[in-house]
Amino acid sequence: MTSQRRYYKLFDNKYIPGRWHLRMPVDEQGEWIDTWQFNEGQVLNFEGPIRFPVKPTGTALEFSSTMGICVVHRRVVALFERLGLQKEVQFIPAQVEGQSEPWFILNTLQVIRCIDDARCEEVLYWLPEDDRPDEVGQYRNVSGLKVDPAKIGDAHIFRPWGWLVVLIVSERVKQALEDEGITGIQFVEV
Repeated sequence: MTSQRRYYKLFDNKYIPGRWHLRMPVDEQGEWIDTWQFNEGQVLNFEGPIRFPVKPTGTALEFSSTMGICVVHRRVVALFERLGLQKEVQFIPAQVEGQSEPWFILNTLQVIRCIDDARCEEVLYWLPEDDRPDEVGQYRNVSGLKVDPAKIGDAHIFRPWGWLVVLIVSERVKQALEDEGITGIQFVEV
């Protein structure tokens, strides 16, 4: 009998004392960038640099998120390359206010239909009476997220179809991030 793979929601630890907080990303002209595009599992191309204002300033973290966008230090990029995950993620160069070294947006390239509705604490769907015909039948809310490992295949980093606000990693990636001592990360098993 083979052991079941384990998966974890990866997110930014907002409770680190004295930490920085990244703000909404902007383009060269200072206009806000549509953040939803980073959750759709597609390769993205940008003409100019993407910049992240920082307020309040504080200790820089190697993994941070703002508006669902994951911003990582080059050490995370190097770790993912060592793990051979280049086909699962795109690293988009970014500038972070007050930082001279390179930072990157971690753009996950896979969306997998894997939510295990029966094991989640609560799953709500958009209904016809919600007056959102474009959303009917899709997830409205997912509490206590659980995934079905049998539906994930060999993926190590992805977003779950229907609930794109979550970034999920395999136990292998979780362990590597922890072993590397990447700052700013937090995990919850899903």
